[in-house]
Amino acid sequence: MGDQEVPEDANVGCPGTDDEQAGKADACNGCPNQEVCATAPKGPDPDVEYIRQKLSSVKHKILVLSGKGGVGKSTFSSQLSLSLARSEMQEVGLLDIDICGPSIPKMMGLEGEEVHQSMQGWSPVYVQDNLGVMSIGFMLPNPDDAVVWRGPRKNALIKQFLRDVDWGDLDYLVVDSPPGTSDEHISLAQYLSLSDIDGAIIVTPPQEVSIIDVKKEINFCKKVGINVIGVVENMSYLSMPLNEMRIQDLSDPSSGKDLNAKFQEFLRKESLEHCVACANVFPPTKGGAETMAKAMQVPFLGRIPLDTKIAIAAENGESILDSGVGAASNAFKKIVQDIAKTLGEEVALV
Repeated sequence: MGDQEVPEDANVGCPGTDDEQAGKADACNGCPNQEVCATAPKGPDPDVEYIRQKLSSVKHKILVLSGKGGVGKSTFSSQLSLSLARSEMQEVGLLDIDICGPSIPKMMGLEGEEVHQSMQGWSPVYVQDNLGVMSIGFMLPNPDDAVVWRGPRKNALIKQFLRDVDWGDLDYLVVDSPPGTSDEHISLAQYLSLSDIDGAIIVTPPQEVSIIDVKKEINFCKKVGINVIGVVENMSYLSMPLNEMRIQDLSDPSSGKDLNAKFQEFLRKESLEHCVACANVFPPTKGGAETMAKAMQVPFLGRIPLDTKIAIAAENGESILDSGVGAASNAFKKIVQDIAKTLGEEVALV
């Protein structure tokens, strides 16, 4: 990890993030980082070396981050894991550390499953023989229960996940992180500081209100020494088959005349049933993720459309690559292959 002693926006006289007085000293009063520094672990942690040893059998460790919530980070994490596990020769793990919003069990088709403990530690829940998953969602008596925890308790569970889950030998471990740059992220960076993380993939939609926060996420990675593998622009544009669209005449708002039958007839007549409509639902007013990535000198991995097939796949715990040829599956396939190539690997996505 790089130098992370004093945040750029810290008050004058900041004792440093690892100091025992971090977040507690007089100089910390009013600092935007005060709560994070006060709750984050301090000083050398003996578990960091243990975690390094525990994860030494994991070849590639990938963090998935986002500046905001609701941008499709967990959807991307689950689809990335399912794609990497398509080859039976690849062993893949997916760790969900989004403590307050654990959606991975649903997206992997594992709702209702429970974690089991062995002499080696917690056993992941398996989607298939070569794809294991761990999430706090498996530990909640009721999936609708809210996780109302302060920072120290969340940090302790993240450490326990990294320290006690028995992954065995893995080719890839994908870590789905909570949004933002909170104390969980500082703890994650500290706990994995000796574990040779390959880097982070950052997910964002194209609109500027999200890009603003993604820049902070990239700066966080640079500050704590985490390599940015690349940025993915999710929900980049709407992609919808014409024969799935509904057409209405709104010239008279009170009626909203349904023209769908006429439109479908037109498609058949012109042999356009297999065409796709595209639209910028979230306009990239300042160039979107690609322009931002160039400005911040990090790789841009590609665009994933807003597509109903992705939503259906996530709801059913399935891979988008099983949905057939389409904009979404093609985009995911290329991005996953480029990620593997960046890590010096090749993946067969059949």
